[in-house]
This record gives sequence, structure tokens and C-alpha cells, in this order.
Amino acid sequence: MPIITLTTDFGLKDHSVAAVKGALYNELENVQIVDISHEISPFNYTEAAYIIKNAYHNFPENSIHIIGVDSELTPENKHLAIYLDGHYFICADNGILSLISSEIKPDKIVEINIHNKFERKSKILDVFISVATHICRGGDLDVVGKAIPNMNELTHVKPIVNQQEDQIIGHIIYIDNFGNVVSNISKKLFKSVAKGREVLISARSTKFKNVYSNYSDAINFNVPRENREMEGKKIALFNSSDFLELAIYKSNPLSVGCASSLFGIKYLDTLTVKFL
Repeated sequence: MPIITLTTDFGLKDHSVAAVKGALYNELENVQIVDISHEISPFNYTEAAYIIKNAYHNFPENSIHIIGVDSELTPENKHLAIYLDGHYFICADNGILSLISSEIKPDKIVEINIHNKFERKSKILDVFISVATHICRGGDLDVVGKAIPNMNELTHVKPIVNQQEDQIIGHIIYIDNFGNVVSNISKKLFKSVAKGREVLISARSTKFKNVYSNYSDAINFNVPRENREMEGKKIALFNSSDFLELAIYKSNPLSVGCASSLFGIKYLDTLTVKFL
């Protein structure tokens, strides 16, 4: 049974998600459709890239991932079908796959060129679905497009290491449901530059001197519960996706608040890691 995932910035109020699913079911009898997210912030490529990177590899090989974020066809926003890391991706050429393709080279990239077969303007509904069903039926990517060597990249998803190799400058690329802020600095990069040195992390006026592996590692459970620093404790850690994250322990926007609001940190804000 083929698996097709959907990631969009459509939201759930309108008909768009149901229309895409209905069209897929109309074309494929035994398809399994999985929603990754339809709550991507409108036109937010980086947020979509982070979510896709951390979701796709949990699916079986040869799963097909339709990404409907800023998917309108323009001369600068072509449509692509990509085979990468054993998975198919159908999306616009707006850099969404940068976080994946920077680490894993795509096996094949084609620029989709079958648009003139469709009359309607909703290209996510027509073209992307047509390509997905073609793949499900065993079709080759060369039938739906021409091979190209590269795709666009999001340059700001790449952190910068200074010449002295004692500082990494990154940016916030995602704010999760708990208000925790995730940077584009990976654990692998951090460790390769740190070389065992002490660290000072700065984001706006908030600073951190320790980086943990889990949220609970920041809590001293040897201290009686009533004396522990727990709810509201600020933490820097490598999250489950191995990216440097700034968080509040057991954050709750309705009580202790969340990292994004308490630290005053927003999407694409700078985060600096200094090694001492």
C-alpha cells in the first residue's frame, strides 16, 4: 500500500486539505494518506524544512511526500520531483529541502514540465497529485520532468563558524508548540567546533553556560522537590533532532510562560555560541 504524506500551510479551516485528499483517493484505491502538518506558518520555508527533515525518515522507503508550502508556479518557483534518501518529494523549488539536501545528496531531481496538461489553476491539486499517482503506479520521474543538477537552497539555515573557530553564529529556525526555540546549529557542528571548551550561548539578553542532552538533565533530583529549581528553569539542550534548542522546563504559556516569550526570541533571531 503506497504512503503519501501531506505537509502544507493550508491550515484546517478551509477546504484545501480535504480537496487534496479527495483527489488522491479518487486516483488511487489503496493509498494511505498521512498528515504531517497543515499548520506551517504561511510561506515559512524554514519551518517546513525543519518539520519535513524530522518526519520523513520515520516512514518506509519510497514513501511520497507532497509539500504544499508556497507552491504557486512562477518563473522563480518551479515545481520539482526529487528522489532523496530513499524517499520521493514533490514541492516547489523554494529551498524547503535545504536542511536535508545539505547532508544527503539527492539521487535525482527533475523539474516538472507537465503543467500544460491541466486547465485549473490549483497546481497543488492537479500537478502534484498527478506526479504522486504516477510514482505510486511505478512511473519514472523522467516522464514528468527534465533532470536538473541542483535545487535552490535557504542560505540562512546554515550557521557560520568564524575564522578563529571559536564562535558559531546561527539563527532560530523553528518555534515549537511549547514555545521552545530551535536553532540551526546541529550537535555535530557544535561538537566539532567546541573541542571540549567551555561555552557561552547568547540569544538577545539571555545567556546559557551549560548544554544538556535532555530537559530533565537540568534538574537536580537529589534536592528535595520543594527546593528544586524546576518549572520556569531556562535550559539549553540538544533536542531529539540534535539541534541546539533554548527552552523552559515544563513550559506552559498559561503559567510560567514559554522560552520564546520570556526570552523575547523570535523566528530568525540570531543565536551566538562562543567557545572559551
